[in-house]
Amino acid sequence: MSSPSLRQLDIFAQMVAAGDAARCADTLGIAPEEVLRDMAALELRLGYRLFDDPAGEARLTPAGRKTAQAMTLLTQDAPLEAEREAQPPPSPAPTAPLRDTIILAAPAPVFGHFQDALAAFEAANEDIAIALDLHVHNVRDAAEALAAGRADIAYFYALEEPAGLQSRYGWSEPLSLYAGSGHVLARADAVSRDMLAITPLLAMEPQNGVRGIVDAALTRGRLPFAAPEMESDNMLEIVAALRDGAGCFAAFGPLARDLGRMSGIRRLALEIPLPAVEIRQAVGPHAAAKPAVEALAEFLFL
Repeated sequence: MSSPSLRQLDIFAQMVAAGDAARCADTLGIAPEEVLRDMAALELRLGYRLFDDPAGEARLTPAGRKTAQAMTLLTQDAPLEAEREAQPPPSPAPTAPLRDTIILAAPAPVFGHFQDALAAFEAANEDIAIALDLHVHNVRDAAEALAAGRADIAYFYALEEPAGLQSRYGWSEPLSLYAGSGHVLARADAVSRDMLAITPLLAMEPQNGVRGIVDAALTRGRLPFAAPEMESDNMLEIVAALRDGAGCFAAFGPLARDLGRMSGIRRLALEIPLPAVEIRQAVGPHAAAKPAVEALAEFLFL
């Protein structure tokens, strides 16, 4: 996924199964407030809402339902041979109209960008189902997923048109730096490289798919940061550290938008612009044989 913490994903799965925060908390042996706090952190990280009324009936939003389906499909392990032998033969499934499935791979925040378009496409094409793979982030992820047939269409982050994978430019998202509003850099009219050189950096964890593109953009922008002072995929921890003046944090896309709207957080006025992050689209090698794939790829560009 967009590499939120495993704890948050587990709580999300439990929330889906339990149906509300109280039952979820009882199952996990934690307080309901802790469940809601982790769900808020996960939604902030993904860039879209997972639940309507999470403290009440906790109904999944359409985007939350798609995310839950993607998690289920991509984390199911095949049963062991012994387990398969012990299982009774499955009952014949009721016949249903066959639906062609298009697998769309994209970072979760990118899915949030066109979730309404996907819903509209499915509604207009009842014989088409769209499944999600939310684990693709960079060109290597996309190329592997498309080549292996795990995806028909892939969106990925890049700083420029990549070699080795035919793709087209979708849009760009500026990379910005944020700090607590009381931080000396937040009060500066212009922030130089020298000022950043003595400022601690807060970052996502190294295995996070977004971390690589952010690091590459900071390097290309020649920002002289030392090793991160703090690494966390829990965005509420990052926000708290920013408000406490612990350092600065780089973000783009929906996460940057949400940080910019928060009280106690301010975008730094940099003297030098940072590279923008491109969102690019690629289709699988057999897309021409699946007209619905090409139709969806074009529809998402309308």
